[in-house]
Amino acid sequence: MKKSEISFEIALDKDNIPEKITWNATDKDGNDLSETKAISIALWDEQSKNTLRIDLWTKEMRVDEMKRFYIDCLGGLGQSLLNSTGDEYMANEMSQLCERLVKHVEKELRG
Repeated sequence: MKKSEISFEIALDKDNIPEKITWNATDKDGNDLSETKAISIALWDEQSKNTLRIDLWTKEMRVDEMKRFYIDCLGGLGQSLLNSTGDEYMANEMSQLCERLVKHVEKELRG
């Protein structure tokens, strides 16, 4: 059986706020660490039937970037839901929500 590993390294300031987030994966091209401003990980706990979430972002990530990050995450979840379950209704609803949220963020940026 093939195995793959993904690792994250989080550099924290004195108040335990992320200053730098880097990651690497055994299947990624190159061995160098890649830097990112945010990660969002969701794990399904089969026994308790709920989700454990880990969300981290650096101090430098702007609010508009964070909003776009979560819109992209939601859109990706919608596509994954469609691919895994074939539920077009739920995927479409999530896509429409993403479209509304993009318009909201764009309106905020215009002032």
